[in-house]
Amino acid sequence: MSSEPVEDTDTTTFVAEISLEANYPVQVTDPHDPVTLHLSSMPSGYLSPHRITKPVKDVEECTCPTSTSPDFPKELQLFTRPCERCFCPAPPPKISDLMNDKDLLDTLRLKLDPNHCTIKNWKNFASRWGMSYDELTLLEHRTLGSVSLSPTQEFLLRYNQKSVTELTDLCRIYQRIDVLRLLQSWTEKVWPERWQQTH
Repeated sequence: MSSEPVEDTDTTTFVAEISLEANYPVQVTDPHDPVTLHLSSMPSGYLSPHRITKPVKDVEECTCPTSTSPDFPKELQLFTRPCERCFCPAPPPKISDLMNDKDLLDTLRLKLDPNHCTIKNWKNFASRWGMSYDELTLLEHRTLGSVSLSPTQEFLLRYNQKSVTELTDLCRIYQRIDVLRLLQSWTEKVWPERWQQTH
């Protein structure tokens, strides 16, 4: 009798033990459990003897009620948030975003256009952001008496890449609480809705 080492020629048990139990936890499920995946439900070619493949997720459109139907009642939209897949918070708005809201722009014009000696207006804001005295004077004369041109609108157009937050900071500095509240309300309520509709 020889005392040579005995080789195990059946490698299936060894490979199965190493590849499954060593690298991944194995879950034993009841075959009658509805969660158990039966091989008949898998697409053909999913399991191949040479490699293990991951299932590819199909990219589906969102089916949450607020995104599928434009006729979804607004009252219910307040109580139902879009699903996590389609919900993206709105980025901080820029002045260019604010310029697209005609109602807000008209209200800002009414508040910042008038020239009062004791109330800070568009001139103070523009000066703080770097407009020279000559530029301010030229802008004032160009828009004086015009119904369609507004110095506030022109000033905001020039600085349209600044954030609305920077504009609210100016409101704090110059104690324009009325304009500050208007901008904060727009940023919190109107802007997220507008952004969701366009994206």
